[in-house]
Amino acid sequence: MPLTVPALLADRVRASGRDTYLITPTGRLTYEQADAQSADIARLLLGAGIGKGSRVGLFFPNGIEWIIWWLALSRIGALVVPLSTLYAPAEIAKVLRLADIAMLIAPAAVLGTETGTRLEAALPELPQQRRDELSLVCAPYLRRIVLTDDVDYGWATRWADLTRQVSPDVLAAVEQEVSPADLAIMVHTSGSTADPKGVLHTHGTLVRQTSMWPSAIRAVTASPGRPKVLCAMPFFWIGGLLAAMGALHDSISLLVMERLDAKTALDLIEAERGTGIVGWPAFTQRVRDHPSFAERDLSSAPMLRHGPLDIAMTDVPDGFPLHRTMSETAGGFVCTDIAIVDEHGTPVPDGTTGELWIRGVGTMAGYNKRERSEVFDADGWYHTGDRVFRRADDPRLFYVGRTTDLIKAGGANVSPVEVESVIAGLPQVTQCVVIGLEHADRGQEVCAVVVPAQAALDLGAVREAARERLSAYKVPTRWVIATADQIPTLSSGKFDRKTLLANVIAGTLAISPTAP
Repeated sequence: MPLTVPALLADRVRASGRDTYLITPTGRLTYEQADAQSADIARLLLGAGIGKGSRVGLFFPNGIEWIIWWLALSRIGALVVPLSTLYAPAEIAKVLRLADIAMLIAPAAVLGTETGTRLEAALPELPQQRRDELSLVCAPYLRRIVLTDDVDYGWATRWADLTRQVSPDVLAAVEQEVSPADLAIMVHTSGSTADPKGVLHTHGTLVRQTSMWPSAIRAVTASPGRPKVLCAMPFFWIGGLLAAMGALHDSISLLVMERLDAKTALDLIEAERGTGIVGWPAFTQRVRDHPSFAERDLSSAPMLRHGPLDIAMTDVPDGFPLHRTMSETAGGFVCTDIAIVDEHGTPVPDGTTGELWIRGVGTMAGYNKRERSEVFDADGWYHTGDRVFRRADDPRLFYVGRTTDLIKAGGANVSPVEVESVIAGLPQVTQCVVIGLEHADRGQEVCAVVVPAQAALDLGAVREAARERLSAYKVPTRWVIATADQIPTLSSGKFDRKTLLANVIAGTLAISPTAP
């Protein structure tokens, strides 16, 4: 198996170069086109002095441009730092500084907002700077901002002005020097710290850990033919990067849109005969709630209409979802050493829940600007904080929740994920999010926020159904009836439990007076 991004791309071009890699509402890209266009950009980047180890920021929405620039930088051994298009100016400035970005590349506008205006808000020193000579206290390593469109800012380098290009032979020689051990990408993820954490992955880890994505996609979409999958995750996070990399391992078309819009998603799937969606269940619910959903021809994507809302709930015998992608393992566990341990670090038997520890060639190289001893223990294990279990003779990991998400009800630990999976599986309920409310005697009590399948919901019947399936201490004692629009989500698409809890406490979402 090729163990660098350029080698993987070359392998895919040889195998199926004319197949379509990317489809957007306005364009298409084959593997051959991705190869040719990224090669032209890579030769210009080398001519501009960018090469192995250069830290280059990409500020593009999901689309063909993101893919082309990412491939171009990966081919020359640069460290790609994707920036979230959702960042506020202050967040842009923070990542430019934390990641030591030397060159930032962006279009003239991102999602309808002028890039120049946003960057000047992020970097107050910028308007006084000269192109190609940036010297900023707030981003001390940043030397050049390249805008791919013809716009006139005194501090911006226009891509069209970079004309020095190395020969194809030099590019080929450069690609031969990109090794599996070289750093390939830095993905920023939120965590328990004030600053976002920069997760570093090598080419080898990135390629290995995404190698099983095509077979996983075929399994969850129940499609025997060539998959055409709507990627409802941004490329600047690990879920979207997993799709972009996974589709280089096999001939798979990614359906992509700049914004998460239910109508656009349905248009793409229907017109292109898409086979499914990869994304957070909150967006899949928006797609199913769209007024045109029932009338659409979605015969090519049977699981979209009839399958579970969350693809992680496909074929799960115990009601717990499969463990989702993880930034620290580049989206998979195929080449990762795994231990499931108790609070003393002792491995637990199959069927017992414990904390997930990971190490080995499938694990991140580390966190940016963090010493190895701060990230891994003395034996090389990274303690994830995820609570999981395995079943006998089943290699999959089943996710119970984060250690910090557990509800402490009367001294017992309650997993919100477990309660959600039971209640959301009832025919009367389309969505359920479980949170913990403070309780004077019990510490916390379990509260279920539910979205009814129909206008009227019999909470008594729902509670009885929950009692039949859950231990008594896990059954919610507080219930909130909400609409799908009242369930807040984060920009990533995950449920925003913190805001939901605040809304319940404030009374914005009222606890049902008829709750049994």
